[in-house]
Amino acid sequence: MDVVVTYDIANTDTSAGAARLRRIADVCSSYGERAQLSVFECRLTPESHVRMVGELYDVIDPNLDSVIIYRVNGNLHDSRTVIGIDRPHRLGDTWIV
Repeated sequence: MDVVVTYDIANTDTSAGAARLRRIADVCSSYGERAQLSVFECRLTPESHVRMVGELYDVIDPNLDSVIIYRVNGNLHDSRTVIGIDRPHRLGDTWIV
């Protein structure tokens, strides 16, 4: 399944908030590609979706932070409309670094 993950992490000017922000980005990076600063596109199996949600729960402060996961029906790339600069990748393509 293709999903879009968005997040707002509170108090990123404190060490605790900055640490949560880094950890959220690390979790999301391990499952997908960054589309914008706080937006990731991910292609997940049902099992990896459950794992990712659990990891995100472990990182956030539920009283301060917000994570929203949108499931996309069909292919995420086909659902996108980009205005301006687009990231030069297609979700699921192999990247060689």
